[in-house]
Amino acid sequence: MFSSAGCLKRPVVSRMLLLLAGAGWLCVGSCQRQDPTPTNDFAALPATVAAPADNPGSPAKVVLGRALFWDPVLSGQRDVSCATCHHPSEGYADGLDLSIGVNGQGLGTARRFRVPNAIPFTKRNCTSVLNAAFNRMAADGSYNPSTAVMFWDNRAQSLEAQALMPIATLEEMRSDRYSESLALDSVVARLRRIPAYGTLFQAAFAGSAPVTAINLGKALASFERTLVATDSPFDEYLRGNTSAMTAQQVQGLNAFVATGCAKCHSGPMLSDFQPHVLGIADNGKLAASDAGVNGSYAFRTPSLRNVALTAPYMHNGTLTTLQAVLDFYDRGGRNRRISQNPHVAARQLDPLLPNGVQNTQAILAFLNALTAKSFDRTVPAAVPSGLPVGGNIY
Repeated sequence: MFSSAGCLKRPVVSRMLLLLAGAGWLCVGSCQRQDPTPTNDFAALPATVAAPADNPGSPAKVVLGRALFWDPVLSGQRDVSCATCHHPSEGYADGLDLSIGVNGQGLGTARRFRVPNAIPFTKRNCTSVLNAAFNRMAADGSYNPSTAVMFWDNRAQSLEAQALMPIATLEEMRSDRYSESLALDSVVARLRRIPAYGTLFQAAFAGSAPVTAINLGKALASFERTLVATDSPFDEYLRGNTSAMTAQQVQGLNAFVATGCAKCHSGPMLSDFQPHVLGIADNGKLAASDAGVNGSYAFRTPSLRNVALTAPYMHNGTLTTLQAVLDFYDRGGRNRRISQNPHVAARQLDPLLPNGVQNTQAILAFLNALTAKSFDRTVPAAVPSGLPVGGNIY
């Protein structure tokens, strides 16, 4: 599973043009031939996962990371874990437009705040951690796990850095039990008081005092690198099994490219990992408008891997279905110059926005072909703290 290296590079499995030609599906609409550009290259996900040189994967780290991922001891009120909002039953997302972290009860769309409540919703839609190990993978399959961008604004680089941030964020895991500056030290102190964690950290890391914030992040990241889903029909198709996708799904792939979706949703992860201004309407649950990267109202292109499992969509979850997403792009194409956010002028919209969307049913079929069949859905029977597994989710 693991490849310990600063950067993994592999050849592109195949070019979409060759695949479509071989399958006999180079027609969209009136069946006129479409000539994909280099940005339309896709490739199957690799069989191995690269780890940073300073955090090579190991079974002991994965065992520890899994326990930490499911243990609400990492949260201020001991009521929410990483798995609360990244649950296998929700494709390792949470099914909500904006997540409910601290002081919440329930799982997925049934999750609600407890009463009384003074904790806000999280600022943005929860993205799945499935395949996050491959973030920033280029079209040729190369990527550096030490610089893999995370979150909607790319503010973290590497799973190690990302894993620690929710622990210090008030509405996600911290609550008001301690300050942001003391959050990690407070959690580490808790872990040191639990003998089982002392044993697990000692098995995973060298040194006389292995229970540290840095090792906490490394263990969580090591586990998250096992959460990969690489056997979607699209992957199998790219590996040469032309019967893995239906005729409609292949037609949808062609329409996806012809419409211009692949200008941003390209490469093995179907993302360029770059920020774009789309003019998405604000979510009314937020007290203030979310201005995105550097106040530009740009947000990173999300991966479309397993996208059918992770509704609702966009950075604030305001589009509830994939059909709604396609309708948004159809209405707001660049040439029409329509922004749905009053803080975003039409001239600010990204020039790569498609000018309308055609063959939506075929595109929807293609998007469903991005769903993998096999990934880890294991829920542990217990966690070392003795707290409820996953937090207050039942």
